[in-house]
Amino acid sequence: MQKTCHQCQTAFEIMQNDLSFYEKVSPVFNGKKELIPPPTLCPDCRLQRRLTYRNELRLYRRNCSKCNAEIVAMFPDGISYRVYCHDCWWSTSFDARHFGQEWDASRSFSEQFFELVGATPLPHLIIGDAENSAFTNYSWQNRNCYILSSSDYNEDCYYSTYLFRSRSCVDCTFVDDSELLYQCVDSKKCYGSCFLQQCQNCSDCKYCYDCHSCRDCIGCVGQRNKQYCILNEQLTEEEYEKRKKNLPSAEIAEQFEMLRRKLPRRFAELEQCEHSTGDHLRSCKNAKHCFDLVEAQDCTYCCLGLKPTDCMDCTGIPGSELLYQSVACPEDYSLQFCAVIWPKSSFLQYCLFSRASQHCFGCVSLHKNEYCILNKQYTKEEYERLVPRIIASMRENGEWGEFFPITPSPFAYNETVAQEYFPMTKEEASKRKWKWRDEKDEIPKVTKVIAASQLPDAIDNIPDDILNWAIMCEATKRPFKIIKQELGFYRTMRLPVPHLHPDERHRRRIALRNPRKLWRHPCAKCAKEMETTYAPNRPETVYCESCYFDEIY
Repeated sequence: MQKTCHQCQTAFEIMQNDLSFYEKVSPVFNGKKELIPPPTLCPDCRLQRRLTYRNELRLYRRNCSKCNAEIVAMFPDGISYRVYCHDCWWSTSFDARHFGQEWDASRSFSEQFFELVGATPLPHLIIGDAENSAFTNYSWQNRNCYILSSSDYNEDCYYSTYLFRSRSCVDCTFVDDSELLYQCVDSKKCYGSCFLQQCQNCSDCKYCYDCHSCRDCIGCVGQRNKQYCILNEQLTEEEYEKRKKNLPSAEIAEQFEMLRRKLPRRFAELEQCEHSTGDHLRSCKNAKHCFDLVEAQDCTYCCLGLKPTDCMDCTGIPGSELLYQSVACPEDYSLQFCAVIWPKSSFLQYCLFSRASQHCFGCVSLHKNEYCILNKQYTKEEYERLVPRIIASMRENGEWGEFFPITPSPFAYNETVAQEYFPMTKEEASKRKWKWRDEKDEIPKVTKVIAASQLPDAIDNIPDDILNWAIMCEATKRPFKIIKQELGFYRTMRLPVPHLHPDERHRRRIALRNPRKLWRHPCAKCAKEMETTYAPNRPETVYCESCYFDEIY
């Protein structure tokens, strides 16, 4: 089935397997299946829409709307939403059904649902058990961490995203099981290293790309089981130590980049996968057009998750099954068109910020409830009679089968992950009537404001008093501070203090990764057709898996 996206006008296909999946996940009420129609948006626009309901990194100080305690929240002060702190949100005295409302057949479902969102308390952050880690979001089991998002089981880590089971890491993205890393991307099981990308089992390395099981290497690309190499040149230990002392960082970074550009690229990072397409997949089976998944099975157009099964058009779905067009829904079953649902929920449609609930439609912030519509409690019989009527109304105005629209999202577009993968200017977002929130950085209470260019290059020349300074980012001119633990890390790693704001550092790391998009074009060596995240007009030389391994090994 050929369709044209009603947002970007791009042509896209609906396959027979897709149609079978829509029928499979269509919910049943009162013995009748309410069929989900094919989407009207292309896969990219569907992903963009989902991501506008995920604010990971933009955090604000404000007060709890109930107890007035000062909190860190993903919603700024001054907006109309009620935002509860952790204790008030999880209190047994808070019952979101108190905000329930009758469905009005004369009005659109979306209008009524977002009125409910505006009236019902929302959580300040999406966090699990944590210790001394207030400035973390979409994160669990972290200790002594600061500005971390979508990261679990870490200790003493700062300014990182998608970081797992790691310790003493700073400015890292998609890093697992590592320690003492700085500015690393898509790497795992590494130690004492900085500026790595696509590296595994490396230690004491700097400026390396696609290196495995290497030690004491600088500026290397595509190396395996090497030690004492600089710019891919094998040296003796004595030669390495001598040259290492006289290597200016700017010079080695430039030469490394030139060497990296010459390295043939593997068409995709697929490890032990079967019948799968996408990038950064490990131990997946029948994962089509998927990204950043581990042990996924029978998934299509999905990203971010461990062991999801039989899902389509979903983001952030570890351990979930039979989900469709949903985001941030871990360990859930049979959800459609939902966002930020806590584990152990099932049979929900069009729900937001709900916890451990079942058989609910169009609900917000519920906790262990069932058979609710717009947060109003019904009997099972009443619920099964009313929901089909609502769906019939939604079919008439084109709402049924579509994820929540972008315009009424509780977040501004540029606060969300959508801005990272589908960047827009304020003018472009405003033209579409999507919310935008300008940065309002206030100079913190400091003894000194210094331009980053005026900072000493050597970490030994950085005084303790820098903790009382504000540094002006070289690229964005936004002020930022250095925290005590962060300064200790730079001193341990013998690294200079960064010249860029944490948000700019994050943006540049994300830019190092390929887009979550696939193109078909031939291998540059054998001409075999590949499905790759490298666009045909990019300058890199891209090889199929066989040719790549022949080149590297």
